[in-house]
Order: sequence, then C-alpha cells, then structure tokens
Amino acid sequence: MGSIHEEVERIQTLFESELSSAGTLDALQGVRVRFLGKKGEVTSLLKRLGSLPAEERPEAGRVLNELRDLIEEALSRRTEECAGVQVAAREAGEWLDVTLPGRGRPWGAFHPVAQITQEAIDIFVSMGFSVAYGPEVEDDFHNFEGLNIPPHHPARDMQDTFYLENGLLLRTHTSPVEVRSMRRWGAPLRIIIPGKVFRRDSDQTHSPMFHQLEGLLVDENISLAHLKGCLEAFANRIFGRQLAARYRASYFPFTEPSLEMDVECVACSGKNPSCRICKGSGWLEISGMGMTHPNVLMAGGIDPARYNGFAWGMGLDRIAMLKYGLNDLRVFFEGDLAFLNSKGERR
Repeated sequence: MGSIHEEVERIQTLFESELSSAGTLDALQGVRVRFLGKKGEVTSLLKRLGSLPAEERPEAGRVLNELRDLIEEALSRRTEECAGVQVAAREAGEWLDVTLPGRGRPWGAFHPVAQITQEAIDIFVSMGFSVAYGPEVEDDFHNFEGLNIPPHHPARDMQDTFYLENGLLLRTHTSPVEVRSMRRWGAPLRIIIPGKVFRRDSDQTHSPMFHQLEGLLVDENISLAHLKGCLEAFANRIFGRQLAARYRASYFPFTEPSLEMDVECVACSGKNPSCRICKGSGWLEISGMGMTHPNVLMAGGIDPARYNGFAWGMGLDRIAMLKYGLNDLRVFFEGDLAFLNSKGERR
C-alpha cells in the first residue's frame, strides 16, 4: 500500500502543477490525456491493481478511484472557466451592438426582359393563343429546311449561326417550334413561342443570345387583316396606349407576302427630330411578319390548299428597350442590381 499511496500523491502533485499552467482548452485536453488517457498516469496505476495482494486491492482501488474523480472534477471546472474566458475574448473582438435595427433584405424584382416576356404572353393568351416551347439545340431541318430556307440562303452563313457537332446547331430563331407544333397538333393551330435564340453578333443593339417571341396562327380563310389586327392590339397593350402603325414590304423565306411592322415612337410620337429613341424618324420597328409560306405548311404536315395562316417574330429584348427608353442592349446582361431594381419597380 505504501507504494500506491506514494504514487497517488506524486500524481496528484504533478496534476495540480500542470493544471495550474494550462490556460487553453487544447492544453487542458493534453492534461486530460496525460493523466486519464489509455496510457495515462492514473490508468497505468489502475492496471497494476491486479498485481497487488488480494487484501490490499480494495483500499488501493478506493484511493485510485478518488484520485480519478478528483482529476475529472478539476478538469471539468477548469475547462468551463477556460471556455468562458475564450467566449468573452471572442465577444470582445467580434463586438456586436444588438440594439441596432436590422438591415433587412431588399425586395427582388423581375428582370426587365422576363417582365416583358410575361406581359406579352398574358396579352396573346387573352387572344386565345397557347404557349409552345421547343429545344434550343436544333437540327438543320427544323431550323432551316422546314422553314423554306434553302442551303444557299445567307442565314446559313457561319457568321450568323453557331454550328455544333453531328449536324446540330443553336437555334437562330424560335421558328423551328412552328414546324414541330404543326407536326404534333396539326390544324387549326394558334400558338406563341417565347424563348432564347443564338446568333454570332454582339454590339450595343445585338447580343449572341437574345429573346424572341414567335407567333403562328393556322386556320381556314386567314388574311393579312387578321394579322394586322392581332399585332396592333398587342402593341397598344404592351406600350399602354393607342399607337399608329405602318407596314413595309420585306422578305422572309418562311412567309409570303412578308412585311415589317413599325409603330409610332413611344417617346415622342414623331414630334421630336432629335429623339434618341427613334432618331427623329417618328417610327420604331417592332416585328417581322407575313402569311405563312405554303412550303412551311407542307413541312408541318398541313395541306395548304385547305389551310393558310400567318406568323410573326419579334425581339423581346428590343420591346423592353423601347418600353424602358434604353439604347444599349448590353445593360440587360451586366447584372447591375441598381438598374434591374429600377426597372423592376415598374412592374
């Protein structure tokens, strides 16, 4: 028993010395391992109990258990004190005045182009159109041949189209969905097609990726008058007032006859020669349009002897620029929150 008591006193003295010098949680963990770990001082003594005479074991076990309990209690108190000191130090370094009012989080807003897209969809849906979608990666037939665009047409030039492998490409317009929709649903048909399109072009009025809204109506006895009435009603509603419109002859391979639609300047109505929106012309181009070419109807599986129709395409980015009085398309893609929020307030 004498040797065990001496060892207990030695360990207790050593423990108190090391405990007093341990000022951090890591240091305290080191003390715990040294005395109570698998190879610690107390653990080693406990393993020696089996070698003691049977009559000495109860007393030795009691003394060692008391030592272990004393060390654990002392370590627990010291750990709590150190943790409190560290928390106080961190709070002093990361001081926060909890009485200050919260900063909050500003309300988000729809992107101007997303806003215009939804407004346009709502207008045409109210006229009885359904919304159709299609893939952005297209094949040659749906993007060109099915739309009466022969191989020699300028639209196939590499300067315009992003060609991919295996004969695929990024669609240059939303018109391929016209062919897909005619083949799927047949006639009569009344659809609009919003979506992203891609062309090799980039400046203040063009972007490699932009947004279009295509429209197609196929039925019996459809005329240009129906087309003009449809788009004039749209223009008046999207710009919020009655606008004069004019039409100019044009050429698109998928329509015959083909027209381009202008509306009076939404900023000056043609009364300001120095208007930065219309450049003094008094007119703004908003859409290409025409009667659907019979070849396109046949590519869509529809008999042009029975059905005819009209189609149009417009740039939603351009509509947004005109509505918000912008002259640089690139601001839509720069991620300027001040600009986006200022336009979002107008929803």
